[in-house]
Formats: sequence, structure tokens, C-alpha cells
Amino acid sequence: MTAPLYLLDPLPEPAWAPFGGARPVSELRAGVWRIRERWEAALGTRTAAILGDHVAGFHELDEPPCRPLEPVHGPAIVARADVAPAGGRVAIAPGVERLTCGGATAAWIVPEGATWRREHHHGAEQPIEGVVLRGAFDLLGALETFLAADCADFLAHAADPTPEHAIILGDPARIRCFGATVEPGVVFDVRAGAIVLERGAEARHGTRIEGPCYVGPGTRLMGGDVRASVFGPRCVVRGEVSGACFTGYANKAHDGFVGHSVLGQWVNLGAGTTTSNLKNTYGPVRLVVAGTPIDTGRQFLGTLFGDHVKTAIGTLLATGTVVGVGANVFGPGLGKYVRPFAWGSTGVELLDEAGFLRTAERVLPRRQVEFTAARRDALAALHRRHSAR
Repeated sequence: MTAPLYLLDPLPEPAWAPFGGARPVSELRAGVWRIRERWEAALGTRTAAILGDHVAGFHELDEPPCRPLEPVHGPAIVARADVAPAGGRVAIAPGVERLTCGGATAAWIVPEGATWRREHHHGAEQPIEGVVLRGAFDLLGALETFLAADCADFLAHAADPTPEHAIILGDPARIRCFGATVEPGVVFDVRAGAIVLERGAEARHGTRIEGPCYVGPGTRLMGGDVRASVFGPRCVVRGEVSGACFTGYANKAHDGFVGHSVLGQWVNLGAGTTTSNLKNTYGPVRLVVAGTPIDTGRQFLGTLFGDHVKTAIGTLLATGTVVGVGANVFGPGLGKYVRPFAWGSTGVELLDEAGFLRTAERVLPRRQVEFTAARRDALAALHRRHSAR
């Protein structure tokens, strides 16, 4: 194992809404894997801490300690959480002081006896393959870059026999089920990429899965068309989903289209919630976050849903909508930006801390996650930070 890894979280600027400052960027998915996991695999090491004043004290499931920005003493590696390395181990050459990606500094090698104090752009460099993320919307670009290769990597591992009662379009060898349940009549279309179903996952009758696609542990596909998407652990998915990333523990149990969107953890989409992912002009999508315009350069971009977002039945979301952490979306006046902890679409009223914690205390155990005192404290701190904005 090489030196311990420290991940530097980017500042919570508007481009990182709705996740910046609400969860470490390193805990978001770039393809199948979280950015932290991509760095750990690339460097063959483990993360000692995530650094950033705005994420200090974050606590959820299995993340390393989240600390304020502080000096790092060598031997160590400090890597940017807004850079997602591609697959493959990086062999760092002797004397290298920086890793670069796309011409930008991606990580700093801190030798024994030295101390890293801040970002810099000098010293011997070594390029690596990967994606530099400009904001939360670029997670969709990373999904498109990495998903096919990430799913194909699973083909090297032995798995359960291909379900005989499934309908398979393409080579059955491109399906990997690891202790998953597949009901009769499920369609696997692997002509464009591999399909992976992890342990405890379910694909129920009436589901059509088009690869590349990754279905995480305990996630249930309840029916409908899903394609080119990633579903983290313990999600419930029904309806049409295309080019989307479900970070984990999200609930879309009813019909409705979700395309080119990112869902944070503990999101619940009411029946019929639908995202638009393409402008009528077919032009590039611009986000507006609290009055700040952000040019994404993307033609296809749906909605970015922050953690703990809830939508009412029949919610219709315009192309390039951003919904802040903890928002409850219902009623008239829905625009393309919903502020954190909004109670209603306009954000004139806010969900108070007690109400937010009460709901979380009911929701987490539904996915067999204990609502501990530490989680309560972290969520209370999250509410205080974001409801004051």
C-alpha cells in the first residue's frame, strides 16, 4: 500500500449545487464508482480523511473522517475530489511531485518530512487519465465516459448462470448477476454494453434493462425501461430511466421519466414525477443557481436532485432544474431552481429543523439504516448551514 490519501473537496460554488457543502464531492458517483473509490483504486491506497471546512463533520455511512482544511504531513497523497481518475492502477514514477489530468493538477505527492499546505502548480508532473469535473452536471459526462468500461470490468468475475427465463438481446456472456433475483420475462439488452446486478438486487417482470447498466446491492427494478444508468445501493426504481445516476437509497417507485439526472441519497420522487432533459431548441442547457447562470455545454441535462429531496405526485421539472438539499417540491410556482429545505416550490417557506429530522428518522430505517445520534447531529448541522442561505 502506498502513502495514505487525503481528498480535497472543492469549494461549494454554485456549479456544485445541489451537492456542494451538503455532501463531499468524493462521495458522488462518477460512473459506477464513487470518486473516492476511483482514487483509491488508481493509487492502491485508502483515504485517511476528506478535507474541507464546508464538509467537516459530515457523517452518513462508510465515508472516512471529514475534517476542516488542514496541513497534510508526508508521506501522503493529496488529491482533488473534483477529478475522477479512469480505471487502471497509476504507477507513480520516482521524483514526481504532481499528478495532472487534462493539463490541470489533480494530486500532490507529499514525501516524508514535507508538508502540503495549499494547492500549487509547480514541481515534476505525471499525467493520468480521467475527467476533470467543472460541477455537479459533469457527473453525467463522467457517467457517459466511464460506465461502459466499469460494467465490462465485472465480466472478469464469475457470476450466477444467466437466467434461463429472461429474454436476452445480444451475447448472454455480457450479463453478470451476483446473487440477484430475476423474474421471468425480464429483458436484458446487452448489445451496447454489459449489465451488472449486484447481490440482493431484483429485476421484476416487466423490466427492460439496456446496457451498459449497473444495479447496486439491494436495488429493486420494479418495471419499465432503464438504460445507460447507475443505481447505487437499495434504490427502488420503476418507469423510464435513461442516462441517470442514482447515488443510493433513492425511491422512484412509480411511473414517470427521469433522464440525464443525478439523484442524491434519500430522494423520494412522487408518482408521475417527470424530468425534461432536452430543450425545445435542442441547444445547450444553462443552469441558474440562486441567480447565478452556469453554462454546462450539455445538450441533454435533466434535474440535479440534492439529498433528502421529496417531490409531490405529478411534479414536472424543466430541463436543467436544480433542487436543493432537503427541499419538498409541491404546489404552484415551480421554477428551475429550488432552494435548500424549501417547503413548497417557491421556497418562500422553509422546512424547519425538527420537521426535517423527524422525517429522516422515519425514512432511514425503511432501508435498514439506523438513525444514530451521530447521524442526527450531522443532519441537524446540515440544516443549519443550508437553511440560513
